[in-house]
Amino acid sequence: MPGLRKYAKRALSMGMTKAKIISVDNIVVKNWVRIKCQYGCGGYGKRLTCPPYSPTPEYMQKMVNEYSTALLMQIEDIPPAKETRMSRKLKKILAELEREIFLDGYYKAFGMASGPCRLCRTCMTAKPCIHPYEARPAMEACGIDVYQTVRNSGLRLNVVKEEDSCCTYNALILIE
Repeated sequence: MPGLRKYAKRALSMGMTKAKIISVDNIVVKNWVRIKCQYGCGGYGKRLTCPPYSPTPEYMQKMVNEYSTALLMQIEDIPPAKETRMSRKLKKILAELEREIFLDGYYKAFGMASGPCRLCRTCMTAKPCIHPYEARPAMEACGIDVYQTVRNSGLRLNVVKEEDSCCTYNALILIE
């Protein structure tokens, strides 16, 4: 893991506010998380990165089990007026870092962000994604309990209680 810390430093230099190499043992995958996407999120069925198009929790748990480490990242204190712009920035950072890690020989590197993809105003779910190099499934869409995963990793993540409150975006890159 010491050699992987350079990716956490790189994430910080790219604009993330926190970045940490973690064990995949910290990642919690639960069925209830995905159902919260279906009942409680306006992105369900509207984005290729969201359910029902995203991997199921069962599939995601099997996938996580094929890795040993991950890079967990956060962009904190995003005001509501900047959410769409920051979501796009997060996707670009994630894609660039995933590619760097892949090119360094970690060919299984795979990244996931949080929240619905906002690379396009409207996702054409009947067609292939027009941003395949940047679009990645939302962690929660795959059943990852982002709150518990972040807390298990020693970072902070609180529930946003008011629509005008700042939020934190999270991202994860599985590395092997």
